[in-house]
Amino acid sequence: MVDFGDNRPNPDDILEDLSADSVNKKGRLEIFFGYAAGVGKTYAMLDDAQEQMKCGVDVLVGYIEQHTRPETIQLMGDLPMLAPKIVEYRNMQLKEFDLDAALKRKPELILVDELAHTNAPGMRNKKRYQDIEELLNAGIDVFTTVNVQHIESLNDIVEKITLVNVQETIPDYIFNNADKIKLIDIEPEELLIRFASGKVYRQERTEKALENFFTKENLRLLREIAMRKVANRISYDNQNEPRLSPKMANIKLLVCVGASPFSAKCIRWTERTAEAFQAPWTAVYVETMESEQLTDQEKQNLRENLVLAERLGAEIVTLNGSDVATVIAEYAKLSGITNIVIGKSRTPKTVFSLFKTSLEDRLIGMLSSIEVHIIPGNTLHHRPAQYRKQRRRLGRNLSFSRTDALKTAAILIAATLFSLVIHNLGIGTPNIIMVYLLSVLVVSRMTMGYVYGVAASVLSVLVFNFFFTVPYYTFHAIQKDYPVTFFIMLIVALITSALTVRIKTQARFAVERAHRTEILYEINKKLLASNDLEGTVRLVNEYLVKIFGRSAILYTQDPFASLAETFRQSPLEPDSAFLLSEDERAVAHWVFMNKKSAGTGSDTLMGARAFYMPIVSQSHVLGVIGLSCTNGKLSQDSRLFLRVIASQIEIALERHHLSNEQRRVTIEAEKEKMRSNLLRAISHDLRTPLTGILGASSTILENGDFLDAETRKTLLLNIQDESQWLIRMVENLLSVTRISDGPMKVTKTPEAAEEIIAEAVSRIHKWFSNWKISVKVPDELLMVPMEGTLIEQVIINLIENAIKHSPEDSVIRVEATKKGRNAVFEISDDGSGISELEFPYLFEAYVPDEKRSADTARGMGIGLSICKSIVNAHHGKMEAVNKKSGGAVFRFILPLEEGENNGQ
Repeated sequence: MVDFGDNRPNPDDILEDLSADSVNKKGRLEIFFGYAAGVGKTYAMLDDAQEQMKCGVDVLVGYIEQHTRPETIQLMGDLPMLAPKIVEYRNMQLKEFDLDAALKRKPELILVDELAHTNAPGMRNKKRYQDIEELLNAGIDVFTTVNVQHIESLNDIVEKITLVNVQETIPDYIFNNADKIKLIDIEPEELLIRFASGKVYRQERTEKALENFFTKENLRLLREIAMRKVANRISYDNQNEPRLSPKMANIKLLVCVGASPFSAKCIRWTERTAEAFQAPWTAVYVETMESEQLTDQEKQNLRENLVLAERLGAEIVTLNGSDVATVIAEYAKLSGITNIVIGKSRTPKTVFSLFKTSLEDRLIGMLSSIEVHIIPGNTLHHRPAQYRKQRRRLGRNLSFSRTDALKTAAILIAATLFSLVIHNLGIGTPNIIMVYLLSVLVVSRMTMGYVYGVAASVLSVLVFNFFFTVPYYTFHAIQKDYPVTFFIMLIVALITSALTVRIKTQARFAVERAHRTEILYEINKKLLASNDLEGTVRLVNEYLVKIFGRSAILYTQDPFASLAETFRQSPLEPDSAFLLSEDERAVAHWVFMNKKSAGTGSDTLMGARAFYMPIVSQSHVLGVIGLSCTNGKLSQDSRLFLRVIASQIEIALERHHLSNEQRRVTIEAEKEKMRSNLLRAISHDLRTPLTGILGASSTILENGDFLDAETRKTLLLNIQDESQWLIRMVENLLSVTRISDGPMKVTKTPEAAEEIIAEAVSRIHKWFSNWKISVKVPDELLMVPMEGTLIEQVIINLIENAIKHSPEDSVIRVEATKKGRNAVFEISDDGSGISELEFPYLFEAYVPDEKRSADTARGMGIGLSICKSIVNAHHGKMEAVNKKSGGAVFRFILPLEEGENNGQ
């Protein structure tokens, strides 16, 4: 016989795991993929849906673009359909997919056409693929359709082929993470015939499409791209089969990102290459002093490029420095980069370009062991002339400052006055030149930008020529070596000014990096020192407000499940209480459920007034951070820094989570230990009365006719006594069951102490009528907050324990007194007292056999353990001592006020 013992799994745990799996189960995504409209994606999707419905699957048509195709309408047949959501936009009624209705209906399988569709303004999500992600997170399987031109990484290739910039795209991870891809393919010639017969678009739209996008050459190339995309996916799946050896990927790509719209092409090329080699890749932006002079349009381009790289799966890194090539080269060496991707546009030849080495040439020279890939700029987009003028004008405006101009003038005047003094003292001209070089250095240090350093360089040469060269007070120079002196002086001044500005910029970047590092170190140190969750959340909110200057809110649980948010208002935003509104709470709930950012500046729930970011650890959301955006959206740099801070918060919350889990496991282990000890105690304490009952009953049955009346009565009384003891044991076991279910909760009501004692004594007299029990209570009525039934059980157990360990002719004393704000109950006896061996285990449910007294018949049982648990539940205290005159005193103290807590 196989003994499973304690290795058998707990059925409750199995059910809990199964229910958790059903809640966290994610839906399956199947994409019907084609190279152009009209290849039959929707038809194939509906055909598969019909088969699924015949197999008993709950199928729902969420949204289908019918395009007035009779075959499509006919194939929908008896499939249940979800009514579209009508959205009013610019006096038009637009039909959109009703996401909320689909989530409420929650079918097993839903059909949603046009994966790359852009939702109308006012919808929760900007793109339809975000709606589908919500469906998948809710555990709903999805069938959808998409064409090759809508894949983000292929956007520029399709544009080069068709000369059409497709605006509606999906991130590659949606396609790559799909559970199943079905390629729907027909010959381009057959597709053109379908177009010509009007089976794809209406006649007027068909003619325009055939002239521009759907030419035979375009369709053949698009078909090839679609097949390669699917082939790459099949190849990747095969490489990741467990039966094959793991793929050795030692390639790491880096793409340089800037404000140029050409960067998007480099990003897409890098993503395709990384996908082909299954290699990690990083998008790097180097912030220089010129970054402060970017126009609004360039800043928008930069944000879009970084968002595109992040959406395609890149690691985003922002670096600081004055020399872009040096910064990129050092980062590439430290990060193990093997390939660098950089964009290159044709620049006109100028005099300055002859003396300037291009970025790609410098990178090749610095990184001889790293491959550099140059991607040519897109000739379809040109920067407008007014765009360049705007940047130059903005650069001039940013460089001009009246304060800096006054500083420059004051420094040059002071240098001139000091030079006149030393000139009159007969000190040589070289020293005066050094004074002016020093003034240029000071100007560059105390002003912003290059303009004032250059101006100071030129002015210092002119002033030196005017005041300190013969003829004085003119700009003429008689000696032949003066022009050379002026030229060298000007060059030295310009170089000194440029180096000073560069060092100052690097120092500012270093201070910013040091400040952020200091903040992260300080946060990490304080989070490690925080022992409770509330303190951690409060600390995090304080730092979020301090760092970003915005009101912050942090949820540690789903706001729809518990009000567990912590809100802190920034002094700069006095009207930020909206973060506690139901609308903002709903956004935080969405972030909890979907594990993605939402709110202002994102593509989801854009109408929110704050930005929300999840704190995710091992696919579990530990919390959600919300930052107010009433004073503007978070910049990309701020989002990256917030993400770094969120990683620190994740570690702290995970530590608290693991600590709570460990505490729960420890409690469960203690409960299991208590159950085992309880079973041992019960088996020990029940053996004697059951043996007595069995022996007495057997004697009566076997010798009933030969027993005299007195013997028969004695045996029956023994059976009665042992049965009553078993009944009391069962009552205690019921109390144990109540306590072992979790922290014991009692409902207190004011009870008279003398009534509780009287009821307990009367019940004891029924069982032990020969014993003398003395009761003493205060003259004044003593009302004690308690649960009367439980305290009565405590007194009964203590009196019974006293009777068990005292001679029959002794007196058991029960006394209740009032001491301060407590009620004290004492039960004393004149018995043998408590042995030294029993004291450590007096209130334990189980006493080891080797620690029992030799004369103990039934042991201490579980009665005293029950008493201790009940008194603790009343926030009281229990103790036992031996009397000097012999015997023992058991005392328990109950608070007379609800706020008292004397528990030990």
